[in-house]
Amino acid sequence: MDWRDKLNALKVELPEGEVETNDAPETKIADKKQKEPLRIELDKRKGKPSTLITDFMGSDDELKELTRLLKVKCSAGGSCRDGEILIQGDFRKKTAETLVDLGYKIKRINF
Repeated sequence: MDWRDKLNALKVELPEGEVETNDAPETKIADKKQKEPLRIELDKRKGKPSTLITDFMGSDDELKELTRLLKVKCSAGGSCRDGEILIQGDFRKKTAETLVDLGYKIKRINF
């Protein structure tokens, strides 16, 4: 009996409706607290382009979660502090699309 047979035997033992999957659908992060649109603009830091997202209203945990999601979507580094998200590189269009998909209103600057 190899590992596949053992795994299939375990699946049979699970009750109906409790099959776990790793594909969790993306949830909408936009909250009702965010009344003003988020500002997306291009900024230069030490001569290098960076995308700056400002005017975020929410807790620090929500800001960190949104920053993490944007960094993963853009495959880039970045940071967050004081209601601002900084993504390293020019990702204005990609961040705008992602934020709109999440339910945020955005205001484009320097597009």
